Amino acid sequence: MYDVLILGGGPAGYTAALYAARSGLTTAVIEKLTIGGQMVLTDRIDNYPAYPDGIDGYTLGQEMKKGAELAGAKTIFSEILAVRLGGEDKTVTTDSGIYHARSVIIATGADHKHLGLAEEEALIGRGVHYCATCDGMFYRNKTVVVIGGGNTAVGAAKYLSRMCKEVILVHRRESLRAGKTEQDQLRQLSNVRLVLGVQVKEFLHETRVNGVRIVQNETPQDIACDGVFVCVGQKPNTELFSELTLDASGYIVADESTKTNLPGVFAAGDVRTKSLRQVITACADGAVAASQAEAYLSK
Repeated sequence: MYDVLILGGGPAGYTAALYAARSGLTTAVIEKLTIGGQMVLTDRIDNYPAYPDGIDGYTLGQEMKKGAELAGAKTIFSEILAVRLGGEDKTVTTDSGIYHARSVIIATGADHKHLGLAEEEALIGRGVHYCATCDGMFYRNKTVVVIGGGNTAVGAAKYLSRMCKEVILVHRRESLRAGKTEQDQLRQLSNVRLVLGVQVKEFLHETRVNGVRIVQNETPQDIACDGVFVCVGQKPNTELFSELTLDASGYIVADESTKTNLPGVFAAGDVRTKSLRQVITACADGAVAASQAEAYLSK
């Protein structure tokens, strides 16, 4: 039986593993496949401290894993099939076996919703992005398309307008879903153009994205751009956690303490309710969750 089982091998998970292992707790991270979580989709992270020249998400993830393992944490590559989080003996069933723990830190993250267009996956990092805060700096003085109409999309467009030559916000409805204040602020920006009531049908590209094809009233039109930011929401990876309290969007309800409604179960990173989802805030959550787990186990 482990003192701490951490579900998810992203920045929150491996920071939690580092802190838990350094506290002398037997610790393991269960990850299905990719170390680093969503940050591996970013080819350069410029807003993570100690890397003034930036670092790619894959390398940063591997460095986090290395640090946690040097502290004594173990990595188990396996797919999680079921969990039982109530009681003192918590069980995690995977495709390689059943693991037991006295405490569990859930750091399974959230996936950006994709459009499902042809070659979308292949163009990630080559002009298709899902995080303006992460990747906007690559498009200084360039033209970008933002797809979406909610607060996330409008916020991304406003953020990108500070550095981009032109921002074209494309939305399938005739009106935006974002709050009135956000919309009013957006419409005051001289380098932002709204294209509403259209469907994005295709990413135009050669070696990387150079435009999008939209359709309005069955009439196709091409919009040239240097990059595309898809901002149509996120989906938290919480399907297995029916024992926990979730909000209306499926995120685990947990405050800055990372405590959930079950004793000994903590939620860290993008999987929990929070206002800012970045690598650095995920790491902070991981450290807090490990500290809370240690306090729980010492009772």
